[in-house]
Amino acid sequence: QVQLVESGGGLVQPGGSLRLSCAASGFAFTIYTMNWYRQVPGRERELVATATTIDNITTYAEAVKGRFAISRDNVQKVVDLQMNSLKPEDTAMYYCNAKYLYHDIWGQGTQVTVSS
Repeated sequence: QVQLVESGGGLVQPGGSLRLSCAASGFAFTIYTMNWYRQVPGRERELVATATTIDNITTYAEAVKGRFAISRDNVQKVVDLQMNSLKPEDTAMYYCNAKYLYHDIWGQGTQVTVSS
């Protein structure tokens, strides 16, 4: 079964950290570009971070550069998002995504809430 399963979301105070994890199964993980997106109700889904395939080049949205880090493990088929120095504006549903050509796979999302 093709699926992505996210975990690690929750409530954290401003300035805190969270680590999201996404476990992949049922597809050829190593050839897919892996992404983390986030979405706030009423707004479009926003690309947060990307990790390419074998060369593992990473890119980030300007809003999270220097605070978030994406990493992938092609053996364990996992992609993580380490989030540091969290801000209230980081509050959103976070989604794991895998893309290869016309293949587009999404997880169910995990909620991150940054609040005091």
